[in-house]
Amino acid sequence: MTAKANSLPLLSDRLATAYQPMWQPDRMLLGSCLSLLLIGLVMIASASIDVSEQTFGVAYHFALRHTIYLVLGIGMAYLVSAIPMRLWQTFSWVLLVLSMALLVLVLIPGIGREVKGSWRWIDLGPVGFQPSELGKVAMILYVAAYLVRRRDEVISRWSGFIKPLLVMSVMVVLLLLEPDFGTVVVVIGTILGMLFLGGVKAGQFFLAAVAAAGAVIMMAFAQSYRVQRLLSFMDPWSEENVYGSGYQLTQSLIAFGRGEWFGVGLGNSMQKLFYLPEAHNDFILAIIGEELGLVGVLTVLTLFSLLVYRMFAIGRLAEVKGYMFGAFVCYGIAILFSIQIFINVGVNTGLLPTKGLTLPFLSAGGTSLLVSIGLVALVNRVYGETLRMAAEVRS
Repeated sequence: MTAKANSLPLLSDRLATAYQPMWQPDRMLLGSCLSLLLIGLVMIASASIDVSEQTFGVAYHFALRHTIYLVLGIGMAYLVSAIPMRLWQTFSWVLLVLSMALLVLVLIPGIGREVKGSWRWIDLGPVGFQPSELGKVAMILYVAAYLVRRRDEVISRWSGFIKPLLVMSVMVVLLLLEPDFGTVVVVIGTILGMLFLGGVKAGQFFLAAVAAAGAVIMMAFAQSYRVQRLLSFMDPWSEENVYGSGYQLTQSLIAFGRGEWFGVGLGNSMQKLFYLPEAHNDFILAIIGEELGLVGVLTVLTLFSLLVYRMFAIGRLAEVKGYMFGAFVCYGIAILFSIQIFINVGVNTGLLPTKGLTLPFLSAGGTSLLVSIGLVALVNRVYGETLRMAAEVRS
């Protein structure tokens, strides 16, 4: 009786040691994410006042909408964190099939909604859903599960390398039909990066990278409006571009120029007064540069760097502990954010041709915000499970 009584506290202590880290937050990961979310909310409120008042008769329509999505995103993060990673691994193919089905549905008139010539949204009453955002997540989870399941084949055979590329190609075709060229580039870069980290041979990877680059270039020159964007990117200040296809870029550069070191002050932007289109969305960084200056932009980039660094670090920790699915998921999410941030910053500063792609956590956009928060929650779940596995090994 005494031995049995003494064993109960030991059993409870062991369970507490094993499962308590499951909900343990990674402070750098969540701290940088929350900081970006707060900055995004403040800057969207500042950048969208005038366009919101003119369009809806309410000064803070976009800010209120963003706040609602932010609250929903926090709830989604809780749900995502409560789902064991083994379930994401087991049913990754189901999520992939669902996302592709939605990418097909979005092309059907009456179900999909056309905005500025693109069919990217499905109407859900008062809100819209962007299936391409779900598609990016589904591809990451599917490829991560594939790399665990077919690791030997991926490393030693061409078939192991080509199979996930064929699946990716189906999604790329569906995205091009919308068309959504920016997401295509993000998906291709993310999956190739995951396969490289998954152990494919260098020759295979570089051959695929060259082929992907060639395909992207061909797609870029396949449509006249993309060619025009490329030409205006080369010389946005020319007389024919400054008020045409290069207008957004020139207005963005003016915003950065006005901001100088410390900005003109929060709420004092001139470019958001209908000079810079999509000021609260794709070009939110330009408004940050104008109102908060170079210091504000560097602060944002530092927070993004910490976020991505921690994602790679958690992935490396999981890999060292032998938790390969969690490692590949973290690597894929980190690569995804890196590419998307690089493209958006490059577009805002004139380093890349103008392309509509949101800046995670900062741009106004409901689906993008929900998915971005959910991805951070997935990484934090991997962190918790990795710590639990380490605790179980020690015990």
